[in-house]
Amino acid sequence: MLVLMHDLGMQTNSSLTVRRSEDRGHVNHGWLDSHFTFSFADYYDPSHMGFRSLRVINDDRIAPLGGFPSHPHRDMEIFSYVLEGQLAHEDSMGNKRVLEPGQIQLMSAGKGVVHSEFNPSSTVTTHMLQIWITPTERRLEPSYTEWHPKPSTESDPKVLVISPDGRDQSATIHQDADIYRVKLTAGQSIQHELAAGRGLWLHVAKGSGILNGVAIKAGDAVSSETAGSFEIVGADEGLEALFFDIG
Repeated sequence: MLVLMHDLGMQTNSSLTVRRSEDRGHVNHGWLDSHFTFSFADYYDPSHMGFRSLRVINDDRIAPLGGFPSHPHRDMEIFSYVLEGQLAHEDSMGNKRVLEPGQIQLMSAGKGVVHSEFNPSSTVTTHMLQIWITPTERRLEPSYTEWHPKPSTESDPKVLVISPDGRDQSATIHQDADIYRVKLTAGQSIQHELAAGRGLWLHVAKGSGILNGVAIKAGDAVSSETAGSFEIVGADEGLEALFFDIG
């Protein structure tokens, strides 16, 4: 049975905690319309400071030709997942890339890096998720890597996109975190076994579905620290999500 916890902006059942899309922080600067799953910038909520090493999930829409000018980061694993439009990235390591929908860039800021991110289109809004994860060590050497979907796996319902060891051609992160892209059609499902001592976080990027009996839609997130089996089923419009298995 689900119990709505109005003061905390979440739902729970015996093993799941649900963070609803409409309860997130929100800011609209004109060029940037962003929703914050966790406390970020001027949005502060002591009940939502992060989950294990997962510190930031920002759901950003960047207006045509808008973007973030050069700014510094350090001691953070930062990755961007492009959902619609394009994202132009440039950094002090010499990387200069334009990402397309479905592609992921992962930057380990380490002991210090400067980068910029812009929407290069004059007509199309960029929709992206930006995620920050704290690394296992401080003052690492900065690094940059990407994950691109391959034609052979583009329609796969569950694909490993980021991992600590780079297995299965995933991007490499300095943290005990396996991150999957989930893409389900209506009625399609996947299962995931969460081991004892680990945490699960699911962020719905598009569409809707059901996780262990709980209905979820775009912008919603679900977490659990209870070991066991979890099933995600796509609803009528299908579902696209990022699924985190974090030590």
